[in-house]
Amino acid sequence: MGVDMSNNPPTSRTKDFFVSPALSLSLAGIFRDAGAAAASVDVEEGDEGSGGGGQREDTAEISSENSGPLRSRSEDDLDGEGEQDDDGDGDKNKKKKRKKYHRHTAEQIREMEALFKESPHPDEKQRQQLSKQLGLAPRQVKFWFQNRRTQIKAIQERHENSLLKSEMDKLRDENKAMREQINKACCPNCGTATTSRDASVTTEEQQLRIENARLKAEVEKLRAALGKYPPGATSPSCSSTGKDQDSRSSLDFFTGIFGLEKSRITEIVNQAMEELIKMATAGEPLWIRSVETGREILNYDEYVKEFSVKSSSNGGRPKRSIEASRETGVVFVDLPRLVQSFMDVSQWKEMFPCLISKAATVDVISNGEGPNGINGAVQLMFAELQMLTPMVPTREVYFVRYCKQLSAEQWAIVDVSIDKVEDNIDASLVKCRKRPSGCIIEDKSNGHCKVIWVEHVECQKNTVHTMYRTIVNSGLAFGARHWMATLQLQCERLVFFMATNVPMKDSTGVATLAGRKSILKLAQRMTWSFCHAIGASSFHTWTKVSSKTGEDIRVSSRKNLNDPGEPHGVILCAVSSVWLPVSPQVLFDFLRDEARRNEWDIISNGGPAQSIANLAKGQDRGNAVTIQAMKSKENNMWIIQDSCTNAYESMVVFAPVDITGMQSVMTGCDSSNIAILSSGFSILPDGLESRPLVITSRQEEKSTEAGSLLTIAFQILTSTSTTAKPTMESVESVNSLISCTLRSIKTSLQCEDG
Repeated sequence: MGVDMSNNPPTSRTKDFFVSPALSLSLAGIFRDAGAAAASVDVEEGDEGSGGGGQREDTAEISSENSGPLRSRSEDDLDGEGEQDDDGDGDKNKKKKRKKYHRHTAEQIREMEALFKESPHPDEKQRQQLSKQLGLAPRQVKFWFQNRRTQIKAIQERHENSLLKSEMDKLRDENKAMREQINKACCPNCGTATTSRDASVTTEEQQLRIENARLKAEVEKLRAALGKYPPGATSPSCSSTGKDQDSRSSLDFFTGIFGLEKSRITEIVNQAMEELIKMATAGEPLWIRSVETGREILNYDEYVKEFSVKSSSNGGRPKRSIEASRETGVVFVDLPRLVQSFMDVSQWKEMFPCLISKAATVDVISNGEGPNGINGAVQLMFAELQMLTPMVPTREVYFVRYCKQLSAEQWAIVDVSIDKVEDNIDASLVKCRKRPSGCIIEDKSNGHCKVIWVEHVECQKNTVHTMYRTIVNSGLAFGARHWMATLQLQCERLVFFMATNVPMKDSTGVATLAGRKSILKLAQRMTWSFCHAIGASSFHTWTKVSSKTGEDIRVSSRKNLNDPGEPHGVILCAVSSVWLPVSPQVLFDFLRDEARRNEWDIISNGGPAQSIANLAKGQDRGNAVTIQAMKSKENNMWIIQDSCTNAYESMVVFAPVDITGMQSVMTGCDSSNIAILSSGFSILPDGLESRPLVITSRQEEKSTEAGSLLTIAFQILTSTSTTAKPTMESVESVNSLISCTLRSIKTSLQCEDG
């Protein structure tokens, strides 16, 4: 069984966010050049106590070309002042000491460079030791490291700017070529299209339009990946040219590129807003509550009758399947923050990590009003929606998002797909279209909001694994209940993160609020990474292998070149999904229980787990972050575990951590550079609602609960070299790890025959 995944390119229809190996080599060369430039830096001599500065790193300055001496602003302060005369001649008596400069030797630079590679932010003890070793003042060492960090940051920013500028130049050239071609095909006198235009020219134009839209989406994705400019903003590198055009939407550049005028899009989103409000507030006969499940079901005949004229969808029953759902809930977050999180694509994606694998603002069609510029804002957006398993295909959808303030206490956000717009952008997508969907948000004071969520989509039917067919086809997987439960969980997590009055019983093992926040932040990053790693997104290329016990296991490899949040090298991810005849709650409680961890965790070698810290992050006791110590004869190991549960799904995500690094995080130190590789479990209901099977007074036979869909994922670092490939041994190792873990879980829960 030969599995070579390192050379398999991603099957993405859009380019990945990851930096290519070629670009990494280019950056490495730039950093080497920066090192050479740093060798010629003149550093000011002085006593440790003088200068009055050095407390803030942003006081370091470098020239725009990285040539010439680098100094701290604090060094420009006067070292001494003379007495000022009464007659106003005091300026003559002020003496400024002449600055002394010292050029570092090659040996000194080499030693400081070596420490810089290991620790760009050396502590006081390291600086003192290095200054004694090199014969420099501690202050000189401190300034050298400040200047070196600032120098590299400036080089990175210039490189990022050049990337964005090249993308924008390419877009501008495409726009110019298309406008010229359109003008050539029109009569110069009357402006109407000429009849000599053949089909080949039309096809070529259409391809140019699609490519142009894709390139624009790539620029937005690049901005999001760099975290430098908010989606929809214009980068400084391209703001100096095309002054009028840069402030305009690309829909204004030429007529018909997206198939519709801007005014027509405005008309459609206003109609969609009216439909959303009716869908959110109407009762029977439009919505009928199921007696068996308690869920609201859309009466489609009534819907067609009600919205046949105003709906942007085609009248009558479409050939594609319809999914419609509605859910109402209360969330712990203030109204302005919640509305803003929907209109900022980065915040929106972070709010729903288990549902959104990709998201981008393709275009800002219309800017909004008000202090935040969101009332009346219209954006063209792209999203790739996922389930936490590679066995269910993702859903890719383009839609227009419109935000409107209905009253002082109420806002509405509507999403709707527009036929010609999405067709002209990418007609190759497996079609998933949003009918008017979204939410009505009402401020209930005291930091609470009432949210009515409507999810209404039509999708082309595609093949779904039999295990997931019920939950997908019933509309649960991508329905309003899932979105609402995730929103409530994330908002509750934010409240607990910001809280300063957490009871001690909910925050054991951590002495400070700073330590608590640092741990919760690390756990959240770990869970986001887990969600990103195990879905069917085109980020990954999955290869199916079979285990000895019969489960289907899918493996994928990736290379981490420059993300400090994960270990550098080749990472192998293996995922398997199974059905178990136990309820999701029972399965979740078993997997998160540290007292029973040794029943399934192969790494523990049967040893007990000892709790070091337990931090609540929600009202449900299952929502918590724990730090556990695993003791064995060979070694001691710490594990951080993030448990999450809501009305729809549950997760238990964990990762081994460096003990020294974790101890520093517990004291409140920054956790962003802690390298962590997450594994864990995702638990879903199987879609078969619980219902009584017999009428009896005996409690144990009163009802039977549906089963669970368990996805188990392990990630391992197979090599620290980014040029290595996954070996057969590493695939077999992770294969055995999943098989043994599943077998242990089934044995402990007594469902070996499930």
